[in-house]
Amino acid sequence: MPNMIISEAVQDAMQSGRPIVALESTIFSNLGLPSPTNEEALTLTLGAVRSKGAEPAVTAVIDGHVRVGLDGEDYQRILGEAHKTAERDIPAAVSGRWPVGATTVSASLAIAAMAGIEVFATGGIGGVHRGSAETGDVSADLGAISRHPVVTVCAGAKAFLDIAGTLERLEMLSVPVVGYRTDEFPMFYARSSGLPVPLRLDSAEDVAHLAMERFAWNTGGVLLGVPIPEDDALSADEIQSGMSDALATAAREGITGAAVTPFVLAEISESLDGQNIPANLALSENNARVAAEVAVAIASMS
Repeated sequence: MPNMIISEAVQDAMQSGRPIVALESTIFSNLGLPSPTNEEALTLTLGAVRSKGAEPAVTAVIDGHVRVGLDGEDYQRILGEAHKTAERDIPAAVSGRWPVGATTVSASLAIAAMAGIEVFATGGIGGVHRGSAETGDVSADLGAISRHPVVTVCAGAKAFLDIAGTLERLEMLSVPVVGYRTDEFPMFYARSSGLPVPLRLDSAEDVAHLAMERFAWNTGGVLLGVPIPEDDALSADEIQSGMSDALATAAREGITGAAVTPFVLAEISESLDGQNIPANLALSENNARVAAEVAVAIASMS
């Protein structure tokens, strides 16, 4: 077993067979939402998971230890300064005893799978970047989703990505992409990217059945796209306008690789006059709630 500490609450849930939902920590750190919104997101997300009878398990690397589930003081630490930690960075974070490593989607999936947690909730996944044919810029999230036997619940992919290319890559990786009560793949702050999903399911029980069948074949994970609640969604046209300006600025300033995502999200936030902040809170809470419902359904079948 790797250098992993599982919180008492998560251990209790495991021993009693109660459902658990893994959560990333990047969104709650200085790398995600600004303070104090990140703390609000944490409170809402934890509450949403617990409201459905599941136990939240925030993942992180703290003082060189992989953590599955946090306690009060640990939460305060991840709300501050952190080092972005993808799956490839976990060994470095442990061996280098990083004070706070905030886990991305890929790292959270790897940790969840190692701990035996079958459902993970996040905001939006990374994917194929525009111009990837020249740059090769493709998020490690996609490979992690394909490898680890975990249901990833998200509001689709981030809007500045090549959404069509991301869906094509997921197909190449044989990842089942499911629209939750929708026929179209969500686009983060917008309810739809305009692109169809291969499969639509309308209940947590149906998602659980699909996941259990996928896991039985030992062929990796499932991606569940959940649209942001309608009352909280932003206009796709408005998002595209701000995104185009942000990407052009990033290109002019020579911003590439991992630095693109935080830069573009900050630029979009400014162009939207901060409307993305309540949208981000709403989709994170909603994803956590749906993930908990799926985890409850899987636990009832296990």
